Parts: sequence; C-alpha cells; structure tokens
Amino acid sequence: MITVLEGSLLYTPDEATVQNSELTRYKQWLREHYGYQFDSHQALWDWSTTETEEFWKSIWEYCEVVHSRPYDKILSGNEMPFVKWFQNAHLNYVDQIFRNKELPNPAIIYKAENQPHQTVSWKTLYEDVAALAHYMKKLGIQKGDRVAAYAPNIPETVIGFLACASIGAIWSVASPDFGVGSVVDRFKQIEPKLLIAVNGCQYNGKIYDKMDTIRHLLEEIPSIEHCILIQNAGEQPELSPNMIHWAEAVKEKNLELESEQVEFSHPLWILYSSGTTGLPKPIVHSHGGIILEHLKSLKLEGNIGKDDRFFWFTTTGWMMWNFLISGLMAGSTIVLYDGSPSYPDLSALWSYAEEAGITVFGTSAAFIDSCMKQNYRPNRHFSFPELRAVFSTGSPLSANGFKWVYDSVKKDILLVSLSGGTDVCTGFVGGNVCLPVRAGIIPARSLGAKVESYDEEGRPIIGSVGELVVTKPMPSMPIYFWKDQDYSRYLDSYFSTYPNVWRHGDWIQINEDGSCIIYGRSDATINRSGVRMGTSEIYKIVESFPEIRDSLVVDLEYKDRPSCLSLFVVMQNPGQFNDAFVQQLKDAIRKNLSPRFVPDQIHVIEEVPKTLNGKKLEVPIRKILLGMPANKAINKDAVANPRALDFFIELSKTYNH
Repeated sequence: MITVLEGSLLYTPDEATVQNSELTRYKQWLREHYGYQFDSHQALWDWSTTETEEFWKSIWEYCEVVHSRPYDKILSGNEMPFVKWFQNAHLNYVDQIFRNKELPNPAIIYKAENQPHQTVSWKTLYEDVAALAHYMKKLGIQKGDRVAAYAPNIPETVIGFLACASIGAIWSVASPDFGVGSVVDRFKQIEPKLLIAVNGCQYNGKIYDKMDTIRHLLEEIPSIEHCILIQNAGEQPELSPNMIHWAEAVKEKNLELESEQVEFSHPLWILYSSGTTGLPKPIVHSHGGIILEHLKSLKLEGNIGKDDRFFWFTTTGWMMWNFLISGLMAGSTIVLYDGSPSYPDLSALWSYAEEAGITVFGTSAAFIDSCMKQNYRPNRHFSFPELRAVFSTGSPLSANGFKWVYDSVKKDILLVSLSGGTDVCTGFVGGNVCLPVRAGIIPARSLGAKVESYDEEGRPIIGSVGELVVTKPMPSMPIYFWKDQDYSRYLDSYFSTYPNVWRHGDWIQINEDGSCIIYGRSDATINRSGVRMGTSEIYKIVESFPEIRDSLVVDLEYKDRPSCLSLFVVMQNPGQFNDAFVQQLKDAIRKNLSPRFVPDQIHVIEEVPKTLNGKKLEVPIRKILLGMPANKAINKDAVANPRALDFFIELSKTYNH
C-alpha cells in the first residue's frame, strides 16, 4: 500500500520548463504592454481577481480573440449574476478554432475499444463542419434553435457541435449511457428541432443497439423535426421518414464555412446539473464566456498549444468533453476515446497514450484510484516519452493518488488536480507548469477566479475548512438557466446563502501560500458534536484498505436526533469482512482522523449508488435513510446503477424515523 505524507514535495519544474511556458510569456507580455511585474504566482492571482476588467481585457488581447466587432465595455453591473461582459462584441466560438485550420498536425485522433486509432486532419474537419452547417441550414436550423445530440465521444459529435455553433444554434448533448428517461428530461426542456444520434455504441466489449431509444425520443419530444443518424455500431438500420444518414448530411465538399457573428453573451451550449432531485437544471453558457475562460485555462494554466496531443477520458455527458473540444482553440490535437477505460483491462488508456503520443493525459481521480488499488503500474508495460502532464478531476485526488502517478506513470511530469464544476465549465482551483507539486495539495486558485473560503458567519478564512465561494464574476458563469425567466432557479442554486456571492457547495481549505485542499461536497458534510468534516477525509482512510473497492459514508443527524455515522463498504472479497477487519477499519479512522469520526455502523453493500457522471449519491442516500420516499429523494433516471438504491430503501425501514 502506498503511503505518503500530505504536502510532501513530489515535483519541481526546472528553470527551462518555467521560462518556456505560455504563462511566463504572458507575464512578460504584461510587463511590456501594461508595465506590471509579478514576483510570484500569488501576486499574479491577486491582480487577476482585484483588477477584474483589466485582467480579462488582457486575456482578450494576449490570446487574440477573433471578432468581427470590438466591445464597447468590458463589464457592466457589479452584482452577480446580472453582470454583462464585453458588450456589443461580435464573434463566434468556431472562428477561434478554425484560425488553426492550416496547421499540419491532426485536428483529432480517435480510438474505439479494440480498434486501431484514426486521425482527422484540420482540412477534413473544416470541410465536414462546413458541409454539415450548410445541410443544417437547408433543414431550417437557424440562430437560436436547439440542436441535441445523443452520441458518444466520437469525431462526428465534435463535427455536429461545431456546425451547430457556427450558425448560432445552441448545442446540447447526452451520452448514450444515459437512461432514456434521463435524456427525455433533458431534451424536452429545451425543445430541439434537430437530433443527431448514433444507431448504437460499444462498451466493455458489447454492442448496444440504440434505435429503440431514438424512436422513443422522437415520440416523446415533438419539437424534433429531423434526425441525422450516425452509423456507429451494429447493423445499419432502416430509416424512418424524418431520418437522414450522416454521410448524406456531410457529402458536399469544398464549401466555405460562413460563421454567424453573434453577441458575446449568445448561448453556445446547454449543460445539465446532476439532477439528483427534480428535473436537471439546464445551464446555459455563452460563446464569449467560454472562449475567454477556456483560452485562459488551456493556454496559460494548462500550457497547451499546437505541439500537444491533448486527451481526457470523458463521456459526452461530462463537462470535460466540452473542455477537451476547446483544446482545438489552442491549436492542439484533441485525442478522443470511446469505450470503457478498463476494457479489456486497465492497460487500455495507457496503451493508447503510448500509441497516440499523448502529451497531456486527463482522467478522473476515480480512475487513478482504481489503478492504484489494483496495483497496476503502467510504466512497467509502456513508455511515455511525449507525456509531460497528467490532469485529474471529478473528485479530490488523494495524497497516495499523487504519489502513485509519480511512481507508476512517470517521474518528471506535471500532475494537476483540478476542481471546478459543470456550472462554470472550468476549474476554480488547479495548478500550472510553473508551480511545484505536493501530495494531496492543489497549488493555486485559477486566474480570474476570486475563490474564498467562508466560515459559518460568511467571513473569509485562511487555514481552515469553509464554504467554497466566488466573490467576483467570471465570464463562464451561466448566462441563465433555460426557461428560468425570473432567474429564480439560478439565484436559488448559487446565491441564496450569501447575497451577491456564488456558493458552490464544496468544502475548501485555502492556505497562506494560496494552495488549496478540496474536502468534498459541503451539503454532505458530517457534523459530530459541532465539529464538521467533509466525507473525502473518511474516504481517504477507508479506501486506502486494499480489501475495499469503494465506500459511502452518511451522517444521519437531523434536527434533534443525535448523529449516527453510517459507513457502507464494497469489498473486493465479501468473505474478508469480519469483526477483526471492522476493528482494523475503526482503529485506522480513530488513529488517522479522530475518535469522533469512527462510524457507529458499518455495512457491506454490493455497489455505491452514483450519478451518471460517477459521483457518489451521498445526499439522496442520506434523505432515504432519514425516511424520505426514494422517488422524492432521487430521480432514478439520474442514477447510473438504480438497483444499488434497493439496499438503502430496505435499510431505512429498520430505522425509527
């Protein structure tokens, strides 16, 4: 078992790496054009969040945002969420991408399970986007219409998005692993005119036919007038009258892409909250906000450019897919993978990294944890001469997870643990190539993100755990929720706790040097006799046991009832769960955390209930165990494994509510 002290130094960038970075070039540019000299990253961050307008103006200029009409004013209004950015500027997200269309490197590298990888040139990407945009217009799709996709992480989905954005239509995508009810809940709200869908998909070695799902979507969502069908897996199906083959939609060649020039705040895409209760919230982001935030994040903080092959293991249902596509704005080759990360075994993604020459490898903390638990060491099987960075997000990466990357992948690389959210489609905190890496620590808050930690009285604190809040506006904050005309859902989601301050719902500790630790969701926090603790602290200890595959912890304190801390574990081998093991587990928590947080109950379960994006359903399970009917606590279509709820529904019947 890997053990490393939190905060241990694991990597320090050499002087050449720092000097050749995009962030250093940006700081030199600031000195030449603005007269600013920053001696530390913390000083740069302070300026970026104090002089908000000047900072984002500098990003617009330094990144040379392509536009057809300049802005009149950078920021109008002071109170979130009613601020306006770069008023009267006209641009299009797609123009930022196709400024790179003459680059010699591939635009896309793509691989499906057990298939050789393929490449898509910039020329082919441009031609297909132009052809599809032209065809969409022939179907009557125009600025402001919604285009929905039921498609996996394949090149056609990227082409569909870019064609949609180029004409000013609004994009929304659901991954084929979503249940049909979940897809209907999303798309019915936004009333798309066009559906782009795959006939089938492959996962974990099996082919899944999706034609019945598509027919159901067409029946349930009357706004859909046409469906463009991608032949992706399985037999070629017969087409209904309103269906069109993908090949037909992109067959015209040598067309010019004529991008619709839209306002900075024009909707680009609609993402969705996890939707654990009620309908998922349709979060709308703007062309301009995403352009600025992603250029800043990818180029300056990610150091991603035209020589990179940028990969993130993601489905289209996670915001990291959108983030990955923006790698094209930086001129990088984006690397797509469709399938299971562990089929036929854990070597799948690491083999692809070597084969495709990936330079930036993005994944989830859960995948790193899975490799670590199974004692899998990629560097014993593959070499990664081009790999220079590993990025992790989705949940806090443990100190042991940090150490595993350096021991088992590569010693001389940058490891960045990011934390942000679908809500802003970016990270609030992360790292960059100029900062050292310490186990379990996130080195910095993101430039332009005025992230603070608030105590229970709403006061900023340093060095202890508090609520993650954002006290200054960011361009990629949602422009609104779809059909939320009075902003009531928007305000309730982020601004109901602190006036004019964004409360994100995470616990964070910010240290004196600006580094951070994320402790998990604040609404699933454990409170034992007034002492609060994020669930990630317990998971860190529990899941360090090789016998435990996964776990869930909930605190059943409510109103006047005393705290009952319940731990649920998924064992590698259920036969290993006995009194001696339970005592070992309790002793480890008592020793490494506090006697206060030793569980009152420990149960063995078959699997942890999770959202479609892989997040543990801590809050809904807590509600079920406290007596709330399951259909009120959770929308089952938003659960990846709904049968996992049955154990908790039965257990709740034994409690005195």
